[in-house]
Amino acid sequence: MNLTLSVDEQTVERARAVAQEQGTSLNALIREFLERLAGRPRGAEIAGELRRLWAQPGARSRSEPYRFRREDAYDTRRTGGGRG
Repeated sequence: MNLTLSVDEQTVERARAVAQEQGTSLNALIREFLERLAGRPRGAEIAGELRRLWAQPGARSRSEPYRFRREDAYDTRRTGGGRG
């Protein structure tokens, strides 16, 4: 879909300069902004998040619930914090 925007020329030129510094186009920056605004991550964003998580030992995604380790379950018994 094509979209037409009205933006003053100086703003467009400054935005183009920012895009060029980031090695991308103004069109790509605006598209990414709109996708984030709409809450729909792109495939590249998802892949980047996965790579970031895989690079961190023991990391988990924000949507993944915390999972207790077996040792955590028995920790209260050893410290006297359990009901038993």
